[in-house]
Amino acid sequence: MPARFGILFLGDIVGRPGRRAMDKFLPGLIKKYSPAMVVGNGENAAGGSGVTEEIGKDLFLHIDVLTSGNHIWDKKDSLLYLEREPRLLRPANYPSVNPGHFSYVFQAADGVKAAVLNLQGRVFMEPLDCPFKRADEEVAALAAETPIILVDFHAEATSEKQALGWYLDGRVSAVIGTHTHVPTSDERVLPKGTAYITDAGMAGGRNAVIGMAREQALQRFLTSRPQRFEPSRDGLFLSCVFIEIDVKTGKALSIKREVLAEDGHEE
Repeated sequence: MPARFGILFLGDIVGRPGRRAMDKFLPGLIKKYSPAMVVGNGENAAGGSGVTEEIGKDLFLHIDVLTSGNHIWDKKDSLLYLEREPRLLRPANYPSVNPGHFSYVFQAADGVKAAVLNLQGRVFMEPLDCPFKRADEEVAALAAETPIILVDFHAEATSEKQALGWYLDGRVSAVIGTHTHVPTSDERVLPKGTAYITDAGMAGGRNAVIGMAREQALQRFLTSRPQRFEPSRDGLFLSCVFIEIDVKTGKALSIKREVLAEDGHEE
């Protein structure tokens, strides 16, 4: 059994440009890091809002587990797909009457298991069940199967994301924030062994407003009128984090952030 387990986590995949960015950059990232598991947030994969079964099947050619958030409900296809596909997750703290799975235990080729749990924040978002209390329940159940647990916390407020990171420090391997589409530079391993970043960012159009065509976004701000948004096709970039985890303890050993762009710019 290997001593370390590597997870590559991709930020929100936004529309066709996000899928193109993934196709362009993911092979190189896999070659560089040789991750045991690849996870990506797919809630914006279909036209920038929701995910369809056709697109999901395509993403699963490259990604082991897809997480999501509030936009997972935007496509009718998502409801049936959530019921059929256990690797496509929706946040655990939505009412239980909703279809789908909110956690998944992945088994790598070498037999090592790693769990992924999806939660959603409440600040500036829907008034869902408490993500902190729900995390207590789900983390305890997953820990009985594996010490390696990654949490995708899909939330708006940086304070809420940081709070959950500290709350789960030492109980999960990583807390990765999603939703805002803007990669933050605060990646670190917390004192008790949990890797953390406020937001992993996104894959999609680079010269855009959170992945959407900037002209449409500007009209929304200038007029305050409802505006139809489409994913930007102007430039491509992909932001992600790679986490190394001790297989026996589930503690994170490191977390590294990467941003790759179509013009060759690399950070």
